[in-house]
Order: sequence, then C-alpha cells, then structure tokens
Amino acid sequence: MSATRKRDLRTGRSVWQARRAPAIATRPLRRDAKADVLVIGAGVSGILVADQLVDAGMDVMLIDRRAPIRGSTPASTALLQYEIDTPLIHLSDAIGRARAERVWRRSRLALDALRQRARALGVDADCVDRDSLYLDGGLLDEDGLRAEAEARRAAGFAVDFLAPGAVRARFGIGRRAALLSYDDLAADPQRLAAGFLRAAMARGARVHAPVEAREVQCLPGGVCVATDVGPMVRARALVFATGYELARGVPRRDHSIASTWALATRPQPRNLWPEQCFIWEACEPYLYLRTTPDGRIVCGGEDEDFSDAQTRDAMMDDKIATLESRLARLFPNVDPRADFAWTGSFGASENGTPSIGPVPRMKNCYAVMGYGGNGITFSMMAGQILRATIAGAGDLDAELFSFTRPL
Repeated sequence: MSATRKRDLRTGRSVWQARRAPAIATRPLRRDAKADVLVIGAGVSGILVADQLVDAGMDVMLIDRRAPIRGSTPASTALLQYEIDTPLIHLSDAIGRARAERVWRRSRLALDALRQRARALGVDADCVDRDSLYLDGGLLDEDGLRAEAEARRAAGFAVDFLAPGAVRARFGIGRRAALLSYDDLAADPQRLAAGFLRAAMARGARVHAPVEAREVQCLPGGVCVATDVGPMVRARALVFATGYELARGVPRRDHSIASTWALATRPQPRNLWPEQCFIWEACEPYLYLRTTPDGRIVCGGEDEDFSDAQTRDAMMDDKIATLESRLARLFPNVDPRADFAWTGSFGASENGTPSIGPVPRMKNCYAVMGYGGNGITFSMMAGQILRATIAGAGDLDAELFSFTRPL
C-alpha cells in the first residue's frame, strides 16, 4: 500500500505546458539512503519546503512517484496573492479578530518572502508584480466590501475601496464595487518550481524519482521509509508535501478535495483591461482572471465540491463554456474563447487556511495540506514554519496552522 492516496490530479493542457517542461536531473534510488529530512513530494510545495531546509544547512532528499513538477503544479493558475479565500471579517468571526489578523499578516509576509527569495536565487519565472481587484458578490456586497476595507486597514494593510463608478472609469467593469490591494505576484508555476528546485539541488538537495513511499515507520530518532523500488530511506524527519494526494495517517481535519476548471485565451494584448491587475470575485464559486506576458487571459473558477476525476473531466466542456460566457460578460470586447483548457483537483478548508506542522501520533513526521487559492503562497509559509520547527528554533505563528489548533 502506498503511504499517500493516488489521485488523477489534472486533465487537459495548461498554458504553461505550451513551453518545454523544465529539465530536472533526477537519480534512481538503487541503495539504502540517509538524510536529515526526507520530503515526499516534488511539486511546488515540496520544493519550497526543501529550499528552506537546505538553506538552513540540512541534508535534504526529495522523492516523488512521478517526475518532479508533474503533479498539480502545471495546473496552477499562479495568481500568487496574500489575500486568502476567506475575507478577513469572516475569518475574524470564525477564529477571532486577533488570530485572523495574524493569519493574514503571515500570508503577506510569506508572499513577500517568496518574491524576495526568487530574486535572490535568480529564478526566471516571468514574475511580475500585480495589484488585485476584488469585486463585490454573494460573499460581500458593496457594504460588505466597505467593512472588509476597514478591517484590513485596521490590521495594517493598504487597500482602497472603489465605488462602481470608479471601477468602471478605471477598469472598464460596470456596476461592481471593488477593493484594490497591492503587490501580489504573477508567475509561471512550472518555471518557478524548477528554478527553486535547481537552486536547492545546486546546494546539495537530492531528488529521486519515480520513487513511491510505501510504508513509514516512526522511530525514536527519526523515520524509516520503505519504497516501491526496494531501498529504504532513513531520516531524522519526514515532510509530507504530497499536495492533493493526501498522506495516510495525516488528519484531514476540515480539509477536502474539490475540482476546478481554467482556460487561457489566444494572445490579445490590445484587448486587456487597464493595469492588468488580478481580478477575482467575492463569490462562491468565484471567477478569477490574470494575464500572461504574451497577452493571454487566464480565467478560472466554477469550483465544485467533489473530487471524482471521471465526473470532473466529463464536465470540462460545459464548465469551459461557462467560463467563456462569464469572461465575455465582464469584458465584452475580449475574445473569450479557450485556446487552452484544463481541469484539476485542489485542496480546500472551511476557513481557507492550511495545516502545517507535526503530524499527531506520527513522531518526527510533518505535513503541509489545505491550500485553497493560495497554494504557492502557503507553500512558502510552510517552508518557513517547518524550517524553524525542525531546526528546533520554533515559529511564533506555528500554532495558527498546527494540526491540533482549534477549528
């Protein structure tokens, strides 16, 4: 039996896959091995965790049942935001104002750290700073957006409330109020992950794939992992960074797997909205938009609360048609037709927050799960928290995301 559940993660072809996949030199696992930390999962979450651990001086090994960066990462639309899916006023109602503000601030810090780290490592992933326009909807109407703006300002965030007339004048979107926030990040997720992985490998990280973890034995001084290729791996610590293929033995808490759809249009740089900010809606499910360097529009959403891949794939044509229609209504002058279309699984939690930290009842094991719309930002946060935790220094915000925190 595998140590993680197997899942058909995505179908179709994302716009990032039009470019040649980054080449990563992996090695077969032919003999028993040792490491300070074994990371199971070589997608963007495992890679960002590994980068932080290597930077802390640890000997790190990554394994993956696929080749690196072949799971969910190519399906990401890579709107890298600090704003989490749950509005600050709603999260405050759920977990208290002080804790909610700390969650939002840590997300902001994680995004800033990701941007700075990519720059420090010289990662070339079409990274571009983008502001975010959050349109009113079923979750927050115009008055709700005003309250959300006040809550964010009180927590220290820069945000502007825009009345419908201002939204139309500045962005060409009619009859919608919005919040405008600043300095999010657009990227090519495949190239971002590959850049970080190459940098980690240059500093000693080892990548073995395809290798599947079959059984995890927790020992007083570490873990011993049996693999499908025969050799064993011993490590002082293990990190499950398996994305939406949940690890056995890791509590699911309020996390679930859902389905989403996305498209990318043909290049049409003359039809793009002013400033090319991210656009997303205060709705469930919400629509979200971004642009690419060659002038395409990436449009996603229409999420559904199920994970069955066959059902998900069967809905592809209808969901893409719905996304095209919604895009056309928002911007009548664009060509909404899909040049690329894809669908995939993603992890969600009730409050839009991840779980990061030690796995209860699995000594020396840690996990990252529950990404929502902030997967890459939360993965950077996970790398920071696990770096401090495994090194023994501790992280002041770790309890906000622990598997034992109150829901």
